[in-house]
Amino acid sequence: MKSKIKNIFSKYSKISAMGAALFAVASCEGFLEEDVISNVGTDYLNTPSGLNDGLNAAYSSFRAWYGTERGNNFTVFGTDTYTNGADGAFKFMNFYTSDFDSQNAHARELWDQFYQGINTCNAVIDRAPEVAGLSEEIRARRIAEAKFIRAHHYFIMVQLFGPIDIQLSESVIPSTEVTRSPVQEVYAAIINDLETAIPNLQAVGHSNDYGRATRASAEHLLGKVYLTKGTSEAAANDDFAKAEPLLQSVIDNYGFSLLENFGDVHAFGNEVNDEVVFAVQYGRNQLTNSTGNNAHVFFLMEYDVQPGMRRDTQNGRPFKRYKPTNYTLNQIFADRENDSRYFNTFLTVYLSNNPGTFNTNFDQTKAQVTYSAGDTAIYVPGFEMSMEERAQKPYQVLVPSNYSERLFPSLKKHMDPGRVDLTQFEGGRDYIAFRLADTYLLLAEAQFMQDKIAAATENINIVRRRAAFPGREAQMEITPAEMNMELIYEERARELLGEQQRWLDLKRWGILLERVRAHNPQATGLQDFHVLRPIPQNQIDRADGNEANFPQNPGY
Repeated sequence: MKSKIKNIFSKYSKISAMGAALFAVASCEGFLEEDVISNVGTDYLNTPSGLNDGLNAAYSSFRAWYGTERGNNFTVFGTDTYTNGADGAFKFMNFYTSDFDSQNAHARELWDQFYQGINTCNAVIDRAPEVAGLSEEIRARRIAEAKFIRAHHYFIMVQLFGPIDIQLSESVIPSTEVTRSPVQEVYAAIINDLETAIPNLQAVGHSNDYGRATRASAEHLLGKVYLTKGTSEAAANDDFAKAEPLLQSVIDNYGFSLLENFGDVHAFGNEVNDEVVFAVQYGRNQLTNSTGNNAHVFFLMEYDVQPGMRRDTQNGRPFKRYKPTNYTLNQIFADRENDSRYFNTFLTVYLSNNPGTFNTNFDQTKAQVTYSAGDTAIYVPGFEMSMEERAQKPYQVLVPSNYSERLFPSLKKHMDPGRVDLTQFEGGRDYIAFRLADTYLLLAEAQFMQDKIAAATENINIVRRRAAFPGREAQMEITPAEMNMELIYEERARELLGEQQRWLDLKRWGILLERVRAHNPQATGLQDFHVLRPIPQNQIDRADGNEANFPQNPGY
């Protein structure tokens, strides 16, 4: 099944030459003024194959967010769970300094690429009713898929930027007449798209073409939309009540199940599994993989210059971008007796791939170490092992007192040993965007917000029992008396660390400022206005009236 959606992106590569002309004409509200560079006319979209290729191109716009540097910097940097490591650009997004401004490349790229995807969706939605040779079922399904993609993009954008321009019909002529629609209107458009899409999507967990939107993925998304709207300026009294049955339906009706072992969810080669509700597709074909899934590089420590080690594909290319905060290591993952998630989340052992005798560096309890291939070279126990105990080990032991911006526990969820060589940046693993454990946690949150404490407790316990070491399930359970929002904050951090969730979660809960100030000491420039991201300056410049008609967010 999986190969079918890969073919979708193969087809996209064939039409990429006309993408600037056909699918990106006026895509950012008409502002991508590319010249036509293909002889393929826009009439191609009016054919069954053209409509399908257009939709496939819209799917590829998910790659602007998931598994990218920009998607991770927007959601991992500047939170309570991660701070900056030693290397890489965009540290100012963690510091929240004045360098994080309207010229931010990530904001500009995401804005342009998402609006390009939105306009592609608009074209599919507008033209599908007139395309001959389609069954009514397929026609309705393709429109529904386009609405799912459009709703997703607007949902990410409204959380990041607040009021944004809503375009719900195809732009075929460049236009500079744009406005920032109120958040309430943006949410109304998102909800309408998903509510009208759900009945026409396949009522299955995984589509016959793996990677396409299904009723389950749309219900998950709409449940999260209602949950997020419920704490926003667009909140209505029934938002949490509306979220609950949608999320419950994903759990009950489509055959998803939590994997027995938490560590298997993100295991290399197991990207297609019973817990995945929706995944963004990547691959190994360099012609169709675009810039690839890059998440594999950002969460790794500098293992490759340590005694007995060199860089390899197994351990990854370490960008040293994100370092776990003390809050993550000492509080979120404090329970390592009952909860398996610390050891299934972080890499604790590095085996020597560069044998020989070396002087030690970070572990000063011994002068030298000697390794054969495959010996333990670095052990990261996660606790402060005594000097006497470390001295007895024939390898270097990295303890918390020696953590630095270069040396820290590496997240292993996104590691990609399938890359063709040790420097390849363009990873090929699919990116899991929605998964069932997240659905359970969102459902528990919706129930808690309605004072359904017993139901919320049980859904949290379902996730916690799965995370338990064998035989420790009972010790992982909480009681209704222990159920509170603080537990939800921490449970989502434990379960979803490094999965492009945290900044958006903190904002949804209204605690971004307080939690970052409490747990991320590098975020010295954080101001109250940083609950929104800057509108790209090029967007303001190309609007009629510039900032008078398309104002910048406060503070930027």
